Amino acid sequence: MDRRLETRPAFAIREMLLSGELSVDEYVARIYEVIRKSECLNAFITLRKQEDVEKELRSVVERASRGDNLPLAGVLVAVKDNIVTKGLRTTCASRMLEEFIPPYNATVVERLVRAGAVILGKTNMDEFAMGSTSELSAYGPVGNPWCPSRVPGGSSGGSAVAAAIGAGGVALGSDTGGSIRLPAAWSGVYGLKPTYGLVSRYGLVAYADSLEQIGPLARHPRDIAMVMEVIAGFDERDSTTLRIGGWRELPSRPVRPRIAILRDLLEHPGVDERVAKVVEKMVYRLSESLGWDIGEVKLGSEILDLALPAYYVIAMSEASSNLARYTGILYGPPGRKIVDNVPWTRWFSEVRKLFGWEVKRRIFMGAFALSAGYRDALYEKALIIRRRVKDAVLRVLKNWDAVVLPSCVSPPPRKGEAIGDPLRMYALDLANVIANLAGVPALAVPAGTVDGLPVGAQLISQPLNDRLLVELAIEIEDHLHLYREPPEEPCKVKCGEADGE
Repeated sequence: MDRRLETRPAFAIREMLLSGELSVDEYVARIYEVIRKSECLNAFITLRKQEDVEKELRSVVERASRGDNLPLAGVLVAVKDNIVTKGLRTTCASRMLEEFIPPYNATVVERLVRAGAVILGKTNMDEFAMGSTSELSAYGPVGNPWCPSRVPGGSSGGSAVAAAIGAGGVALGSDTGGSIRLPAAWSGVYGLKPTYGLVSRYGLVAYADSLEQIGPLARHPRDIAMVMEVIAGFDERDSTTLRIGGWRELPSRPVRPRIAILRDLLEHPGVDERVAKVVEKMVYRLSESLGWDIGEVKLGSEILDLALPAYYVIAMSEASSNLARYTGILYGPPGRKIVDNVPWTRWFSEVRKLFGWEVKRRIFMGAFALSAGYRDALYEKALIIRRRVKDAVLRVLKNWDAVVLPSCVSPPPRKGEAIGDPLRMYALDLANVIANLAGVPALAVPAGTVDGLPVGAQLISQPLNDRLLVELAIEIEDHLHLYREPPEEPCKVKCGEADGE
């Protein structure tokens, strides 16, 4: 069965535009119609004018048709709203930055535009990327494209939804502890968290510098490869980027891949048994359909139990430091002036009321972990655990091309369920934080459904095996066709039994 125009892979749409089979006017009109039909999902915070996008897309398609080297000509990109875009509002889903219009582009945006991509708009997210459900936005929660009363995952929920419904060819997100992979799983798309340092973070509004990476979300892994060929590689403006030439220098997939299931995570009490069964079934389909070698490995219960608390101590500590700059003087809401005879503490307090409650909580907890008397017991101990997690992950990966584990621990909860219980919300990241602590690449893959709602698996591998993972995913998608279109008009969907109605 043929896909709808907007949900075809970006590489296919690009070919149609360049060949003249599809007109720019027709394509852009269809994209904006899709966005209008999906308004209840609240995927975008800022959407560019249709005529501006149409004009820019037509220009790059014409240039590419004349022979200009524009590998992404014809590709519309939805960008997460914590990645700065010149002249286009960047809010981080916070009232603190609701009027911020950056004077420059992030490196990834700069490279995309130079390659011919056109920015469609800025996607909704958890405020300052702090959340796992995309409900913690000052601009309202994001809905799941399969069931709008459910969450799409976070913090890159808007980007995942945009990719799933076809609002653009691909989307950019950021991943600190699963923020690309969790929404990819619950929205039914592919999402890559690259090796730490492979993609520049210059222009990414910081949450936790030592953990986060920018990466793409898409309906087909070929689209992820197409984007990574452009954005991967050293950037002199980001000292954490690796000195490699780019995507084509990375290892490619072996002739007969060797894949292992991470058994102890699949059987962890924090992972829903239904999700575990879907992931396991998908893995054995790889053996039956593709002839891949399948095995099992274990990371160790102690490592799994320690990874999540260590991650949150590190992330919140770095967040408290990074967000200290928002005082309304150099960073924060514009147009404010310090009034004479007003204590700075009062001024500081008034400005920081613009943060949402979850951001305040994480700043407070991070400041506590770094405070005198607690730093040794909390932050420095978390760094030691991080090293232990990394060593254990690299040991497990040593003899395998990739290890498979869930990219979500449960089906997507209803709106309001997880954010009402912070411990439950933090536990949603259980399966994903391992890759961030170890700095290894991780690729979310649609695995199937539970009660009609998408759930996902993820492939992780050794550092700089990103291209290998994407090439494995291309073979998986070409043979198993794991991406499925969400409902054409999600706002009219009756979720039924899956939503408890």
